[in-house]
This record gives sequence, structure tokens and C-alpha cells, in this order.
Amino acid sequence: MLITLTINAQKISLESKRLIASQVTMSLEKFQGKDVVRVVKDASVKEVDEATFVRIKDLDFKDGAIKVKVLSRMTKDASPTARGFIGVAFRINEDNTKFECIYIRPANGRSDDQVRRNHSIQYFSYPDFKFDKLRKISPEAYESYADMGLDEWIDIRIIVNDKQARLYLNDNRQPSLVIKDLKLGENATGALGLFVDVGTEGYFTDLSVTKL
Repeated sequence: MLITLTINAQKISLESKRLIASQVTMSLEKFQGKDVVRVVKDASVKEVDEATFVRIKDLDFKDGAIKVKVLSRMTKDASPTARGFIGVAFRINEDNTKFECIYIRPANGRSDDQVRRNHSIQYFSYPDFKFDKLRKISPEAYESYADMGLDEWIDIRIIVNDKQARLYLNDNRQPSLVIKDLKLGENATGALGLFVDVGTEGYFTDLSVTKL
């Protein structure tokens, strides 16, 4: 089974040998008529906002656009605090010890609790600026709300330029999250990763990258 990755309109076969699991289990499957990468976090990793992603080999990214279609479900053993965490890590260094990440919490998007709704989207920077630290030092600055739900396909588009990143969901013309101070700085560069966190069964398809 092949998943395709498009770089500047050039399609590249994305086979299992190009995917490296980092603290996750992965498989290439047919799901709802789509060729997908299924990703689940390793249960032995107890901390959140870790390097839990499928890394894509031979792809160096600094600035440009990342597009991917995602769907998340809760695992059978998911805790009550699980939210279906799924997203994209980018500018990952060679040993996975530094990267930027934007992910969504689909379970929060239609919650009756307004505080939970306000935490539907999250940015973090590994290793020094995880979500809890950012929420403490800059409340509301790195999170936002958007309408979304579990078990439905969501289009993610991330535009990165120097120290800035903007997240667009589905066909929205306006960004749902704006980050003006990516913590690794404007010169960071590296790989991409298909990110999930605790309690999530994540599906990824239709990944494309346009480099500036």
C-alpha cells in the first residue's frame, strides 16, 4: 500500500520504509475507502507532549505549507481526560529532541464546557514549552477554539514562515490559531511527524507539503 506525499506538486510514493515510528505503533491500512497511516501512542510513554509521532524520512522542512487530512477516535482504554489529540510536528531535529507541534483536541470542539471548547487547538514546542507551561505563562495565547468532533475527517493546513505559524481548518479562509513566536526560532529546520497523544487512535491521509 502506498500513501502519496506531494512536494511542490511532485508526488512521491510514501512507503513504510519512509516512515519511522517514534514512541508510537503505526500501520498502513485501508480506512473508509482511503489509504491511511494509523498511529497510536505507545502506552509506556506516560508524559504528554512528547516525541510521539511517525517521522517522515528524507524530508527537510523550514518554511511553507503542510496539509493533511486527519481523523481521531478514542482508544478502548482511553482515560476520561483523553481528547483525541492529533496533529503535525514540524522542524524535527535529527534525534527527535527538538520540534514544533500544532495539534487539535476534537473531543473539546463541541463540549458543553466553554473552558474545554477554548482548548480545542494547541501549539507546543519540545522540549521546553509544553502545553501546561505555555498555559501557565501565557494563558490563551497558544490555544483556541474551533468547531470539530471525533470520528470525522478534518483538514489541517499549517503555514510556517520564519517564527510564525498559522493553522487553518477545513475550508476556513481565516486561521484558527496564529503563533508569532515559534520557540525554536526562525532558523530551525527538520523533518515532519504525524503526531498523536494519549488515548488517541489517529488516521492520516492526503499529506502534502509546499516548501518556500
